[in-house]
Formats: sequence, C-alpha cells, structure tokens
Amino acid sequence: MRHSIKTVVQTESARKYLQQLCKHFAHKVPANWTEEAGSVTFPYGDCTMQATESELVIQCETGEPGNIALLKDVIESHLQKFAWRETPQLIWQEHQAAAS
Repeated sequence: MRHSIKTVVQTESARKYLQQLCKHFAHKVPANWTEEAGSVTFPYGDCTMQATESELVIQCETGEPGNIALLKDVIESHLQKFAWRETPQLIWQEHQAAAS
C-alpha cells in the first residue's frame, strides 16, 4: 500500500520555488527538474512538483505511513525558508494509493 499526500500552494513564484527546492535537495539526494516539473527521491519517499504561473502542486508518496510526517516536515521547512516573504500555509490532503 502506498501512502500519498498532496498540497497546493497559491503563489506567483511557483516556478522559482520548485527550482530552488529541487536544486537544494539535489546536494544530498537524487533530484530532477525543469521550470515546470520536478521530482526528488528521498530515502523515505518520493516527491513530485508541478508549477504553473499561480500555483505549486506538491505530491509525496511513501510505502511506510510513518514516513508521511518526515516528508511533510522536510518540504514545509524548506519551502518556508525559500518563501519567507510569503509565509505559505501548506494544507496537506492524505490518502492511500494502491501499489503500482
């Protein structure tokens, strides 16, 4: 069973934040990105991001339900640092996804 969380951040700086997050994480874990999409592979789960002109969609997935909190914490803490002028509030939606 895969566990998944998703949040949507309303911001005009979505592409900037996507690139900052991916570049930062790439120093320690595998990460790939373009201006509009990114993915990061953490030891405890995977994260994908999509950016438009007005929002950043972040989705994380893990096989262990206990890792959801780790994924939330690492994404939130880093986004708060990069988006300190906006102080975005991340509201996560959790759901279980069938293993693929």
